[in-house]
Amino acid sequence: MYAFDIKRPSKLKKARKILKKNEGAQVLGGGQTLIPTLKQRLAAPSALVSLARIDELKGIRQKGDELIIGAASTHEEVAADGTIAALSSLAGGIGDPAVRARGTIGGSLANNDPSACYPAAALGLCATIVTNKRKISADEFFTGLFETALRDGEIIKAVNFPIPEAAAYEKFDQPASRFALVGVFVSQCKGDVRVAVTGASEDGVFRWADAEAALAENFNPAALEGLSVDPAGMIADIHGSPEYRAHLIGVMAKRAVAAAG
Repeated sequence: MYAFDIKRPSKLKKARKILKKNEGAQVLGGGQTLIPTLKQRLAAPSALVSLARIDELKGIRQKGDELIIGAASTHEEVAADGTIAALSSLAGGIGDPAVRARGTIGGSLANNDPSACYPAAALGLCATIVTNKRKISADEFFTGLFETALRDGEIIKAVNFPIPEAAAYEKFDQPASRFALVGVFVSQCKGDVRVAVTGASEDGVFRWADAEAALAENFNPAALEGLSVDPAGMIADIHGSPEYRAHLIGVMAKRAVAAAG
């Protein structure tokens, strides 16, 4: 690591001013991704702006047919909520107790790790990411590997999740990190069927359109028989080949549909 300043504002407005004033400053959520990145000297911000003391970024509440989760809400808090069972189950399976107590949903989405779980939930539930400047649909938010539609100085305030009629998340994880080798989130919401996949693609989280079309006709694991994902563009590492991950997508999707039904 190296020397840098850390700011701990208690108001979002103050955090925005600090970011505007310090060109090399970076937002710090729970630090579960950023701190290891700094230790490896893969990032060199001039200052970190912690969001931990900003109360307006915290809290989980239901408003009509939506679940609104503050960006600074921890995985542990999301896991305990239970309004959307599939989302709470997903949060409860992230990392270990220490990670879940510190990591935040906003930080996870902003980082957009290709093996993270929350991007699959956001895309699979047609979530809306609310920032200090605008609202961004999940379909437009994730733009590539570790990349999002967030602009300089833009801070995630909350994530709005429509409450689905049915949903489930199934993950085949790497035991040491509990990151997803492949994770699949499926949902039915107001007639819309979504199948979002994380952990598999070199481009990050994506929707499996063929599976969505099949499940729209028949929301049953049997509807996915005969469907497959092209292994081209899938991640290859010591944990699995592209072909292995492509196969796992089908397996996890069937399990998720069965669990949701």
